[in-house]
Amino acid sequence: MATTQKRALVLFAHGARDPRWAEPFKRLQGIVQAQSPELTVSLAFLELMSPRLPELVPELVSAGVDDVTIVPVFLGQGGHVLRDLPLIIDELKTTYPALSFKIAGAVGEDPQVLNAMATYCVSAIA
Repeated sequence: MATTQKRALVLFAHGARDPRWAEPFKRLQGIVQAQSPELTVSLAFLELMSPRLPELVPELVSAGVDDVTIVPVFLGQGGHVLRDLPLIIDELKTTYPALSFKIAGAVGEDPQVLNAMATYCVSAIA
């Protein structure tokens, strides 16, 4: 008998003191959810905003999620993505050993994202 995994996609952002900072990330979450209605699409933060990733994961587990892909919504693979995020995931794996985690590269490292940003930048002078 085949088992069906319930998958979640977590958009992982830094966080800021000003709540307005999160608005584009919330819009991104809505767009991704609309494009992939079969997924649970959530937003989590490293610091300064809620939910932080360790706060979100128990909610996902309660909802029956068993496969989590985390997309760092950062421009580059800096210390938060290369050091802080793996440490958080290691702790979560200890607490939730049955949960599968995958970490994607930072969104800003993707050539399509960079090309979209370049197009936007050039359009700013028009």
